[in-house]
This record gives sequence, C-alpha cells and structure tokens, in this order.
Amino acid sequence: MATILRTKEGNWRAQVRRKGKYASRTFRLKSLASEWVTETERMIDIGCEPTSRKIGTPKTIADLINMHIADLHEVGKPIRRSKNAVLEALKRDIGTTRIANLNRSALISYGKMRARQGAGPVTLSVDLSYIHTVLTHAAALHGISTNTEDLRLARTALSRLGLIGRSKERDRRPTEDEIDALLDHFDNKTNMIIPMGRVIRFAIATAMRLEEIFKIQWSDVDLKRRVVVVQDRKDPRQKDGNSQKVPLLNLTGFDAWQLLLEQKILTGGRGRVFPYHHKSAGTAFRRARQTLEIEDLRFHDLSPHSPDERRFRPIATHDSMGKSIA
Repeated sequence: MATILRTKEGNWRAQVRRKGKYASRTFRLKSLASEWVTETERMIDIGCEPTSRKIGTPKTIADLINMHIADLHEVGKPIRRSKNAVLEALKRDIGTTRIANLNRSALISYGKMRARQGAGPVTLSVDLSYIHTVLTHAAALHGISTNTEDLRLARTALSRLGLIGRSKERDRRPTEDEIDALLDHFDNKTNMIIPMGRVIRFAIATAMRLEEIFKIQWSDVDLKRRVVVVQDRKDPRQKDGNSQKVPLLNLTGFDAWQLLLEQKILTGGRGRVFPYHHKSAGTAFRRARQTLEIEDLRFHDLSPHSPDERRFRPIATHDSMGKSIA
C-alpha cells in the first residue's frame, strides 16, 4: 500500500507499506514522489530492501553533498572517481558553509580562492557545475530551499573575470621523429619494468587511452576474432555502459595482435594484459619526454581525441616492432 500526502510546508510525503516492509521519503514535487513509490514497490517485489535511511535536516553544503552521494548509491548509481574527487574537494573548501550563506558573494570568493590555488578556467567551471548539481538535487528530491540564481550570477561574474571558461580542443599530434625517439628511448632502457615501447605501439595501433590499455583483462580479449572489449570507454556523449569492441589490426604500422601475443607470453594469459599501474606509465612517459626535450606532448596525443576521429587514424610508417620503413 502506498500513500502520497501533502505536508504543511507544501512538500509531498510518500509512504510505502508492502510485504511487511516500510519506507518513506519527502519530495518537493508530487511527480517525483510518485516515481519513488513505483521504484520502491518494484525493489520490494524483487526482494531488495526499500529506502529506510533517515535524513537529518541538512545545514551545510557538506550535508547536501553527502545526501547527493547517498541518494545515488541507493539507486545503484555510485559516483565515479573523478566526480568523487571534486565533491570531496568541495566539502573540504566550502563544506562548512551554511546552505543559506552560499550566496553570490561567497561563490565569487570561492572562485577567486580556487584560481589563486592554481585552478584553471575549465577546472573551476567543473566545480561550479557540481555545486549546481548538488543544489538542484537537494531542491528537487528533498524540497530543500537552495539559491541557484546566485550561483548563476556568480558564474557570470567569474566568467567575465576570465576565471572560468570552456576547454580548448587539443590538436597536438606526435611527429614520426618524436615517435621514433620515444621508442628508441624505451627499447634501450633495460631497467624498465613496464614495457613502455610496447604500450606506446599498442596505443597507436588501437587508439586507446592510457587507462583503457591498463585495465584490459584477458577475459576481455576474444582470441578467435582478434577483438578486445574496452569496458566503459570514455565518451563525452555517453558516460556509462559505453563498452566498445576494438579490432586488433595492423593499420598503423604497428600490429596490435602481435603486440598482444607478446604480452600473453609474459602474463600467461591471466589477469590484466598489462599488469602495471597506469599512473606509473604516465610518469615514465613524462620523464622520457623531458629527457628527449619533446615539448607539449602527452600520452593522450598518441590517440585520437574524439570517438569519430578513431575511425580515421593515419597509417604510420613503422613495422610491428616500431622500426621506421619510410
């Protein structure tokens, strides 16, 4: 049995009693209360526990952030690492601020403080976007009064000060000489634990990013079809569930399939294909770039910068072992 009643404050109190279980929540909109009732009844019917978490009256921005995180966990959508890092930083910087005190002036001061700390326009824009997400979430799901208009004004002010802005599309690509120099550097570095030469070749052959390469499991590799499944591949148009099949071809001068077989000999075909930490590989790449005096080149530049561009990777003039054939 479910009931939805209007409270004295004008919110909507939803209650569900079903199969001996009870849950209740308060919403600002009746439509949200109805959706919650339907989902809660469904969860009970399939044997899951309904929402029983009691939410105290939130007083600070940290309270709103914790509420946002908990709500997402309840519906099976835990936040990702990058978003969690931003939210934890927000709790550290403005978490103790009272909800009513997060006004235009406070937000502008926060933006200036972050800029002094070294946060760039894109980073600060992301911070404000997550603040907006947390505030609107609290208002929509819990009927908490939040001031998003002051946030809009603060964003406008910070934009005019040049402290926030959009990212610029990066078009840096490595030259053949730079690739040759990197491969020679790593191939002649006998004390390297991570096979960086093979990693770079594999990145160019498959257009995979650094983290994508190092999270591949042998269970993701179809040895018969010569295809690897990249789980939750990064795509700005689709955040979750974006697994893609990547063929292991030799279209760039580097043979992805041969490189994978070399790794299979080393790993025995168990666990991860490249059983190393991607951050260590990133550090090795940056050190090599500095040693070789290659300016403004990132590992990310080895791969296309957009999903569409991955289809048109130019063919490199190298054999599978990285030797130039030009």
